[in-house]
Amino acid sequence: MILSILVICKQVQSMTCATVRPVSTLYALCNSQAVCNSRPYDNILSVKKIFFFFYGNPLDAFYAHRIDRVTHPNEHSEARCPKQKAANILLRRELMAVSLKGLLSVSTPHFPSYSAKLISRSSATKMAMVGSQRVFNPKIIDSHLHVWASSEEAAEKYPYFPGQEPSLPGNVDFLLQCMGEAAVDGALIVQPINHKFDHSLVTSVLKKYPSKFVGCCLANPSEDGNGINQLEHLILKDGYRAVRFNPYLWPSGQLMTNEVGRAMFSKAGELGAPVGFMCMKGLNLHIAEIEELCSAFPSTVVLLDHLAFCKPPTNGEEEKAFSALLKLSRFPQVYVKFSALFRVSRKPFPYEDICHLLSQIVSSFGANRVMWGSDFPFVVPECGYKEAKEVVSLIASQVPLQTSDLEWIMGKTVLQLFPNSWIDS
Repeated sequence: MILSILVICKQVQSMTCATVRPVSTLYALCNSQAVCNSRPYDNILSVKKIFFFFYGNPLDAFYAHRIDRVTHPNEHSEARCPKQKAANILLRRELMAVSLKGLLSVSTPHFPSYSAKLISRSSATKMAMVGSQRVFNPKIIDSHLHVWASSEEAAEKYPYFPGQEPSLPGNVDFLLQCMGEAAVDGALIVQPINHKFDHSLVTSVLKKYPSKFVGCCLANPSEDGNGINQLEHLILKDGYRAVRFNPYLWPSGQLMTNEVGRAMFSKAGELGAPVGFMCMKGLNLHIAEIEELCSAFPSTVVLLDHLAFCKPPTNGEEEKAFSALLKLSRFPQVYVKFSALFRVSRKPFPYEDICHLLSQIVSSFGANRVMWGSDFPFVVPECGYKEAKEVVSLIASQVPLQTSDLEWIMGKTVLQLFPNSWIDS
């Protein structure tokens, strides 16, 4: 978490004082905390928590010119004018008091009398903004995660598929805890391979938390064609809203465009269920099948899991695969999941090399066809669930994207794709 804040602060420091950036308030808080404690970045995690509690995410912060003039000071000017430097430090401390007033039980530090007007005026404005955010702030929806039974549940009622016993905890209680800490409102649960075609565990979760979760079932491509009836039952009877095509579950030598695959893809379109593709071994292996299905059945919506597993290209073959991904935007029914960033980035958290990919994907598809997903629980040991959500704002600020684009990616896209879902009871 410290790393992500330092990246933001470093980015802001590198900008000119004339640049107005939405992360400026975060930098002001960090600077002010350092001033108040006399040690740089003391208690920076507390500052970060306060910031996200008060503003929601960095892109929602104020575009405040006065704050920016303080948070991007002209060092040469300060060197020539010690009084200006002292004034800047004082105003930073005022901003700290403004931002924390009403959030902490301790009293506001004493400042000169003219500070009271600034604190009172700014606090009223910000509290009004917070109030409006509570009313109008769009939902945050995780478009891709998994749940599976705990070891106790597996022993009693929901057994794992032989050979697919999980090495990570992925029970729904753990998920709800992570979502609560990250302020994520809902999620699309993708049937995990750990239970393969036995959907009973996920179905029980969907029934228990109908306003929290929507289900994506796993297509059974067995040659006998029973998977078509299973798909219809899962959607019409158990309430699943999407289906995943895992090409590696098809019988050896068979393609997703075989008779069974085409029948399931067509049926999904008839039932209004988007089809997600997991191209784990590379989009280049499956691009022809996806294009054929999209052309044959234009009414079936397509979701490309984890950026179709396209990493930042380093050679001609990878460039070709990423170009093929972008060209899929010509099919209006194709959407991209900006998910499992740890799987597609070549760098550790905060995945700075993903910025270029996101920029091109949004340019090609539009933000309203891109959706964020965590890939819980696999993301937890990689960077943490909450951090997986927060880093998207950082990446978006580096592209940069408009706040409205980020809102689409963080929830509006998936909400539009699955209407009448995630409605508070």
